[in-house]
Amino acid sequence: MSGELIAILDDEVMIRASLGNALEDAGFRSVAFSSAKEFETNVARLRPQLCIIDLGLPDRNGLALLSTVAHQLAIPVIIISGRASTRDKINGLELGADDYLVKPFDIDELIARIKAVLRRTRLAPTPSHRSAFVNGWRIDFDSLTLQRGEETRTLALSEAEILQVFLQAPGRLLSREQIQTSLGQHGGDAYDRAIDVRISRLRAKLESDRSSPVIKTVYGGGYIFMGKGPGST
Repeated sequence: MSGELIAILDDEVMIRASLGNALEDAGFRSVAFSSAKEFETNVARLRPQLCIIDLGLPDRNGLALLSTVAHQLAIPVIIISGRASTRDKINGLELGADDYLVKPFDIDELIARIKAVLRRTRLAPTPSHRSAFVNGWRIDFDSLTLQRGEETRTLALSEAEILQVFLQAPGRLLSREQIQTSLGQHGGDAYDRAIDVRISRLRAKLESDRSSPVIKTVYGGGYIFMGKGPGST
């Protein structure tokens, strides 16, 4: 039994109950919330290993919670929602969600995706790349920070995971599909767009001179990480 704690945020009591039962049958612990306010009050204290968040909440849009959960707390998030458009999926993934399922969904599929996300987060960062130096920045993968002199910047967990993929393949062309596979993600246009946005954010944080890119775009091919990361430990 893995025993990881999964937080459920959904305003429908039947969904909370069925998800809680399925998670416990699969060997997880679960805690459920019906409102964004209740969730925000408790999530930092509980520190679950993963959050399942519905977008259609009575007191707040679930997307507004992603900044806190995915970026500040670095907790993986799977969105469940009745919103099925590609634009909604892109918005969720761009804002930091690790996966997105449209209601109604198969419980077994959700459990499989939870396990896939948790496997990925357990494996990252790799011991050989807990820290690295790229373009003058010291990257600390434990605290998810970039430091150069007196300046400190914060990495989102999703950005740190992509940077880990690049550090393991410097100078190699990586397609979006290869990056997704390394991250344990499913394919699709929304996931492609999310990869592009996260890489764009990485560039903004790492590159001071666009004439000497740390991450090079090869149109129609993918991306090449140009920074060798000297001093990786």
